[in-house]
Amino acid sequence: MSIGEEKGKGNDLVKEAFDRLQVAPLRFIGNVEGKDLFSGAADVVVSDGFTGNVALKVTEGVVQSVLSMARHEITKNIFAKLGYLLMKRHLKKIYKRVDYSEFGGAQLLGVDGVCIIGHGRSNPTAVRSAIALAREFVANRVQEKIQAEILRYEQALRGAMA
Repeated sequence: MSIGEEKGKGNDLVKEAFDRLQVAPLRFIGNVEGKDLFSGAADVVVSDGFTGNVALKVTEGVVQSVLSMARHEITKNIFAKLGYLLMKRHLKKIYKRVDYSEFGGAQLLGVDGVCIIGHGRSNPTAVRSAIALAREFVANRVQEKIQAEILRYEQALRGAMA
């Protein structure tokens, strides 16, 4: 994730990551901006911890603000309330897709094992989801697969730089 799509955009860390990812044995699409996070343009977005955390917290804030505005508008008149009742089932599906507690957390990379980082204000649903995610990562040997891919990437990078 960078401040622009162009190769030369971003700080030194972002520029170096771009150069490394460009020669990696994967489908690297280039830099993405914050506006691209939910567009489906990329399956994975790489960022440093600070930038990623800010992006997540801004996203949570936007979701909460939009929900609050929607609740306020829905209570204004009977037609809005009727519309809500007709759409309630579908709106719940959308909410479930953006509710952080449904995901539980994210894997902390760089640790020799499975470590899921959860939100500081995780509710019981989020904790349960984080435990399920950790179990899934162990069962599917995600850590071993990541290590194998990193080794493959390093070998390809050495070959490209030679």
